[in-house]
Amino acid sequence: MASVFGNVIHLSIFGQSHSPAIGCSLDGLPAGIELDLDALQRFLDRRAPGRSDTATMRREADAPEFVAGVTDGRTDGAPLAAIIRNADTRSEDYAGLRRVPRPGHADFPARIKYRNMHDVAGGGHFSGRLTAPLCVAGGIALQALEGCGVRVAAHIANLGPEGIPDEPLNPLEADPGQLAAIASHELPCIDADAASRMREAILSARSELDSIGGVVECAAYGMPAGVGDPMFDGIENRIARIAFGIPAVKGVDFGAGFGAAYLKGSENNDAYRMVAGAVRTETNRAGGILGGITTGAPVVWQMAVKPTPSIGRAQRSVDMDEGADTELTVRGRHDPCIVPRAVPVAEAACALALLDALLEDGRFQELYRAPERGENTTRPLP
Repeated sequence: MASVFGNVIHLSIFGQSHSPAIGCSLDGLPAGIELDLDALQRFLDRRAPGRSDTATMRREADAPEFVAGVTDGRTDGAPLAAIIRNADTRSEDYAGLRRVPRPGHADFPARIKYRNMHDVAGGGHFSGRLTAPLCVAGGIALQALEGCGVRVAAHIANLGPEGIPDEPLNPLEADPGQLAAIASHELPCIDADAASRMREAILSARSELDSIGGVVECAAYGMPAGVGDPMFDGIENRIARIAFGIPAVKGVDFGAGFGAAYLKGSENNDAYRMVAGAVRTETNRAGGILGGITTGAPVVWQMAVKPTPSIGRAQRSVDMDEGADTELTVRGRHDPCIVPRAVPVAEAACALALLDALLEDGRFQELYRAPERGENTTRPLP
């Protein structure tokens, strides 16, 4: 089904942008995963609207209510279910969109597919609002992975039509300084100057009644080698599938990505070396994945996020009831740039894909809290 993801864990997302509530169910989680609900709320706050002048002014608490699956601060083996209540909605701003579709939105194809019976308010089930329950499930997956020694982090890699770049994430190992810098800046960037320039670009787009897009880079540090599958269930496939479920994502690549097409084999190949008795690569142009299977290097990928299609400028459209050309000026409250709020969503998507793969591989129970149990998970080389 369109709103369900996962092979072992089954994530289902429900609700619409302006429905009374949105939410998720997550089946297949092992019992006993410790949950820090305060940390989960801090994670959700990074995505929530209304926290900055670079985002939409719609203000939502995004406080999840767990109705099943959690007992005494741990997953209990039952399907986990959570809802987030919508409060700050203005559905009247979307009147007329059944007949005059917004350019860049799903209004027109949705009218055809659902015979004009879909919910248009706030974008309905197509809205970026649905990334809030995705982050509830993904935030839990992040905590589960951390219990396995896997850390997922993302930042804005590049922003806007002029291309404001940030320093790339370390592709070989987690850099505590980089991760601390991302958390310390108003926009999730490693470089403070880049964060400042990006903020100015977003505010400039807002003042011009326009919007800009950008690229989010995400890395998962600590994934063991040998997880994943060839062909259609590779790690790339899993991450790409859930990443493309994030509204506004138009491209996904891994490691060197499309840049690999412009390299020679001698330049693109990651040479192997022995480091402290373990196989390591000198570089990581493969993004930590070969043949759909993790190599033990960090899993590194990027997603391209388009400019917010709802802009204040008049745009050409059509009146589908009258069969005539017209102009449309979009009302409502919208982000001049979706990219900053998409950063935690990328982390959530990555965590869900990797947790599902670890569970299917059978190594989750072996890795989860192993050092605290006094167990050594280090295996000799084959």
